[in-house]
Amino acid sequence: MVRVVEDVFGIAVNPMTQKTDHVRRFTLCSEKGMSVAILTLGGIIQSIRVPDANAKLEDVCLGYDDVAGYYRNQKFYVGAIIGRVADRVARGRFNLCSKEISLSRNHKDLYHLNGGYVGFDSVIWDVVGIHKDGVTFQHVSPDGHEGYPGEVTVNINYSLNEAGCLGLRIEARAKETTCINIGHHCLFNLAGHSSGRDTLYQHMIMIKANKIVDTDLEQIPTGKLMPTRNTPYDFSTLTNLGKRLNQVNRCPISGFDNNYCVDVDPNQVKLVARAVHPCSGRFVEIHTNQPGVHFSTANGLPQEDRGDVPHVGKGGAHYSQHSAFCLQTQKYPDAMNNPEFPTVIINPGQLYDHQVVYRFGACPKRV
Repeated sequence: MVRVVEDVFGIAVNPMTQKTDHVRRFTLCSEKGMSVAILTLGGIIQSIRVPDANAKLEDVCLGYDDVAGYYRNQKFYVGAIIGRVADRVARGRFNLCSKEISLSRNHKDLYHLNGGYVGFDSVIWDVVGIHKDGVTFQHVSPDGHEGYPGEVTVNINYSLNEAGCLGLRIEARAKETTCINIGHHCLFNLAGHSSGRDTLYQHMIMIKANKIVDTDLEQIPTGKLMPTRNTPYDFSTLTNLGKRLNQVNRCPISGFDNNYCVDVDPNQVKLVARAVHPCSGRFVEIHTNQPGVHFSTANGLPQEDRGDVPHVGKGGAHYSQHSAFCLQTQKYPDAMNNPEFPTVIINPGQLYDHQVVYRFGACPKRV
């Protein structure tokens, strides 16, 4: 039976109200030892403790020990809910209902990124439900915030079960026609959050896709989809991540930061990706009803071996480039400027429904 334990993680200023508020933490605990800690700040998943093949527990997601750590490293969106629209919007502009919509251009003053200066990752969410297996958070995004039309109410239900499944159900409704594409940016290392780059290279990755969204050097979509077969971007079968990282290390991005196009029915939750750490036996499967999986490998974290300033996380751990991966379910980036992409337009009365399940487990480890 899952238990839900609440404590106070810290104090922060809510940017929506400019008032100081408590940041509450809810820890979902299973009888098998798995636990997940969720913060009202940004809807952040702060910790995921999972047993390995020998029942040894490790925290497998990157994060920080206090509110100051999240504020100091806000640009990395570690563990946070991303919205109102995840990823990039070219020039921070798009047409909607015969009107040009102008958004904040919070990245290089060139384009809109991950909801703007004050996205869903920055606000303190309201707690609207505490359940036997989880919690429900709510945020009301006002009309005009960061340039987006229409008030939007978002509810996120976090749940855990004894089968090792961490579920997020993200639902939203808008009062006007607007755009919604919400993501969850959890950075994983199945060997343990503090274990670093060498263990990430041991991981095996599978993504059920044969195309990625083609982008320019600023990672703005060109409108085309690029086949992955016979390229370093092919993870259609379980593939060693270290080998693939070595193949793309000299590319401009120096790692992976790509939206994979997966074939799912929006009314069904299906397996779209799997990651395995053979040395510990831990694995995670990603099940979703979304058509995109944005796969990234912490490319922006520092390279201490080249003299970069250390990035300090939980327990004093040093997080470095290529020390974690993210499999963020979403729709395609810049979809509002690419009508052939799955739509991110939501009309009044229409339900935005994003489901993702992270199924954790362990198989016999390989030494």
